[in-house]
Amino acid sequence: MASTILVTGGTGTIGRRVVPLLRDAGRDVRVLSRRAHESADGVEYVTGDLLKDEGIDAALDGIEIVMHLAGATKGDDVAARHLVRAASRAGVRHLVLISVIGADSVPLAWLKTQLETERAVAESGVPYTILRAAQFHDLVLKVVQGMAKSPVVPLPGGLRFQPVDARDVAERLVELALGEPAGRVPDLAGPTVYPIGVLVRGYLRASGKRRATMPVRIPGKAGRAYRAGDNLSIEGADRGERTWEDFLDERLGRPAPVEATVG
Repeated sequence: MASTILVTGGTGTIGRRVVPLLRDAGRDVRVLSRRAHESADGVEYVTGDLLKDEGIDAALDGIEIVMHLAGATKGDDVAARHLVRAASRAGVRHLVLISVIGADSVPLAWLKTQLETERAVAESGVPYTILRAAQFHDLVLKVVQGMAKSPVVPLPGGLRFQPVDARDVAERLVELALGEPAGRVPDLAGPTVYPIGVLVRGYLRASGKRRATMPVRIPGKAGRAYRAGDNLSIEGADRGERTWEDFLDERLGRPAPVEATVG
């Protein structure tokens, strides 16, 4: 009988899509969460805190496969070190980590934390698979919604995204978890690269909003990295199927016109 799979971040954007896919594949799931949830339908919820190093050993009892999908605005590297030490003690045979494209090339503090998280996993001695993904459609939507609150929307020059649908990422993660450890696998990005202006205007049109826009420049090393496309993965990456336009149509109920894009 196949062992239960432990999922961290099982109630988040990606985790809540991964869990039902694992159940559809016939696997029982244990979700590690900081808050109590009622277990049902082959999904067991256990409480623990990765950052505080609480409840991890108990969560890993009898576990051979771990999907580490939990993330926060800070401390992901610390949480990962706590997890991999416990996973090593428990004899976990496969740890799957989701990371982000640009972790080693865009000089932002949060991305540096993601790179340190990758290193913690790779150096743990636990067999692993790491998938770097582009920004989810959900995250890009939050970004452009926030920008559109201003009567004049700033458009950072040279900023491009290759957003990917969380469902595409979830499907790939489950495929990887049910396979053998593979180290770092090809990145997963969306099917199209969009300048930020195209994403913003698509959202404005799909939501029926009118806003003026104003070009701005991202300063410093981060700006140079984004203008160079260091946050993108064009060569050698796997591509998701669902587009930004499809996502907006589903989420807002109105299709976003497709503008000229690259990718």
